[in-house]
Amino acid sequence: MLIEPDRRISYAHFPEDGLCSVIASAQEGGGIEIGLLGRDGLAGVALALGADQMPHQIFMQVAGRSHRIDADALRQAIDASASLRNLLLRYAHTFLIQVAQSALANASAPAEERLARWLVMYHDRLDGDDLSVTHEFLSLMLGVRRPTVTVAIQMLEGAGLIQARRGRILVLNRSGLVEAAGEAYGPAEAEYERLIAPLRRAAQSPSA
Repeated sequence: MLIEPDRRISYAHFPEDGLCSVIASAQEGGGIEIGLLGRDGLAGVALALGADQMPHQIFMQVAGRSHRIDADALRQAIDASASLRNLLLRYAHTFLIQVAQSALANASAPAEERLARWLVMYHDRLDGDDLSVTHEFLSLMLGVRRPTVTVAIQMLEGAGLIQARRGRILVLNRSGLVEAAGEAYGPAEAEYERLIAPLRRAAQSPSA
């Protein structure tokens, strides 16, 4: 757990690898992923917007390393550097678009389309094609029951886009997966590339 809901943010984290999930939880229990980040951003962007807490939780979904900075030290750095402040605000802008696209997908897209979008977003932030993920975790990320996840995986696998293994998914055809992700994938990624840098590193994998 990096950030707990409705508690003061003590540190901001800049991941070098791995994957962080931003989860919105209901009072009666359960939750759904509303955003994810990896080496493209930071856990604790609320600090760059003048807030000291947030109603959502952020935790490491895939293990990785990150640089951690005290919240007060980050605020001081932002105050001292206009370029840092502008960069973090541009990132906050792209992340808000990602959250909006997640809302669009959750409201209107079938499970296999939402799964394809999630896998491509994960793939954007990872070197290689082997994604570490379980059906149980995907059910939380997509806000659906495990049998629905199983059917969605089978549909993408049947189309030759992925290969499911125990606790892992291998991306076989990234371009096909992007097409299967529908309209909810693309706007946030294009804006990130326009304002900051490409999400995918220059050395693309064979499936890219």
